[in-house]
Amino acid sequence: MSVAVVNSSTVTAFVNDKTKFDSFVNEWFAMIDENGDGKLSCDEIRGRFGMLLPFDSESPPQQQQQEIFQRFDEDGSGALELNEFKSLMTEIMHAVARGIGGSPIIVALGKDSLLMKAVQHELVTPSSS
Repeated sequence: MSVAVVNSSTVTAFVNDKTKFDSFVNEWFAMIDENGDGKLSCDEIRGRFGMLLPFDSESPPQQQQQEIFQRFDEDGSGALELNEFKSLMTEIMHAVARGIGGSPIIVALGKDSLLMKAVQHELVTPSSS
């Protein structure tokens, strides 16, 4: 576990860097796709839902997880393809950014957490100021 100072721009800059964010989404998709069939079942997502949330967040109840899954299953196939998973990850990251807001906060981060990836991105991205 690490500690970092983040704000909403830490997260949004990472999401807006399409190359880095797409690479991150592809990596997580492959990690969650336990059976390697190129799509994520509700059970695969449910089993890893805690990984998708900021450190120490509680997973939503099973019914709410199902509703979230259905919302992002755009084609109604009963599974999330890569593009649908990317939409889910984008929404989660934007929700995290809104929750953090513009003021810096100190957070504890898991090694491979969503926010850690955003912090790592910020550390290697040259400042525009």
